[in-house]
Amino acid sequence: MPKPKTLQVAAIQASPVAFDLKLSLDKLQKLTAEAALAGAELVVFPEAFLSAYPWRYAFDATIGTREPRGRIWYAKYYDSAVAIPSPEFDVLRDTAEKNKVILHVGIIEKEGGTLYCTAVLIGKDGKLLSHHRKLIPTAAERLVWGRGAGDGIQVVDTEFGKMGGLICMENYMPAARLALYQLGIEIYIAPHADDLPAWVASMQHIAKEGRCFMISVNQFCRVSDFPTDYPPFTADHHDRNPSGSKWVPDDILNHGGSCIVGPLGTFIAEPVWDKEETIHATLNLPDLTEARMDFDPVGSYSRPDVFTLTVNKKSALSVSFTE
Repeated sequence: MPKPKTLQVAAIQASPVAFDLKLSLDKLQKLTAEAALAGAELVVFPEAFLSAYPWRYAFDATIGTREPRGRIWYAKYYDSAVAIPSPEFDVLRDTAEKNKVILHVGIIEKEGGTLYCTAVLIGKDGKLLSHHRKLIPTAAERLVWGRGAGDGIQVVDTEFGKMGGLICMENYMPAARLALYQLGIEIYIAPHADDLPAWVASMQHIAKEGRCFMISVNQFCRVSDFPTDYPPFTADHHDRNPSGSKWVPDDILNHGGSCIVGPLGTFIAEPVWDKEETIHATLNLPDLTEARMDFDPVGSYSRPDVFTLTVNKKSALSVSFTE
């Protein structure tokens, strides 16, 4: 069957119901169904949509000290995470299959006693296509998220082209991007939690560097999206909003800025700020070939005789058992 000429994309700029996995799954199902009804064939959710990016909170950990309250909230965070496999993960598979869409979701994944910031890609038939754990959590994220391994550097072939991506600031790792380029990525998905204008410029740069489509998707969220007893936003906590005042429910935590970029670095859908919105766009897939006429980062514009990169694709098992 010939490859389609276009791909209808929906980037979901929204917040989950933080620390409530069931309600967050309900919201995901609703937004996916609405996007599919509007014609989307690929539906993309932000980093940590299931079920929280823990804004402003380091779980009461400082160097040399971990407070009991932080352990209690870590347990709540763990309980709202997704195991693979699990009934909750089956909801994602069923959502993709029911709506006949390719579904990309940023989840907090739990395995054993460890949490991971993970991106999963699920096919129209409900099968897991790719599973990527963030290679290096950023700053205080390292207190609660483990590190991914090389087996998560994945690009998968779909009916629309080769899809893959990286999560948030690992997109600033040149070697990781180069690995994706070598794997032939055409539709690059970047779920993230960065709402600074410089991030948007980076998305344009990566699209042009990789000569690929870029789907950059972020949450838009407020204090009111979190439990009322979430420590950073309680009246007796030391944390303050950017103006120096105590947090109030309408305060914005993440302004969004989701966008979709073509393979020459120009916007297909410009950044959306300060609201929840499903961003729809049509990717014209033949643009990929046209864009690579003068630049291919792992072909006509590469020098493997000068520069080489080795990627360790082994999983991160601590113990190997042999008979």
